[in-house]
This record gives sequence, structure tokens and C-alpha cells, in this order.
Amino acid sequence: MTKEELKQKVGERIVELRTGKGWSQSDLARACGKDRQAMEKLENGKVNPTLYTLLEVAKALEVSLSKLINF
Repeated sequence: MTKEELKQKVGERIVELRTGKGWSQSDLARACGKDRQAMEKLENGKVNPTLYTLLEVAKALEVSLSKLINF
């Protein structure tokens, strides 16, 4: 898997978990302490998130980090 493919997969997984909770990008961004544009870039695979950012997202979604990256 390439770096670009990995970023895309992570973004898709975040969208899947976020929409499963009925949340908008703004809802998730607020829960993570980020702005909506940052969340949009993350979900669209435009950024390479740090491990800490992924942990923040997982906590906001109330899932384990391993569940977040299980694809």
C-alpha cells in the first residue's frame, strides 16, 4: 500500500465511523478541538495525520485507535 492509499483509507474509515454516529464534519472537528477544514482534509486523504491526531479522532469517535485503522 502506498502512502497516498493509506491516507485515503484512513480518511474513508473516519467518514464511515463519523457518519455511523450521525455526526457532521463540524461535529467531529469540534469534538477533536480542530476546525472543519482540517477534518475535511483528513477525511479526503489530503494530509498525513500524526499518530496523536489519529488518537484524538479515535477518542472523539469513542473507538480504539486499532478500530480506527482497521481496514
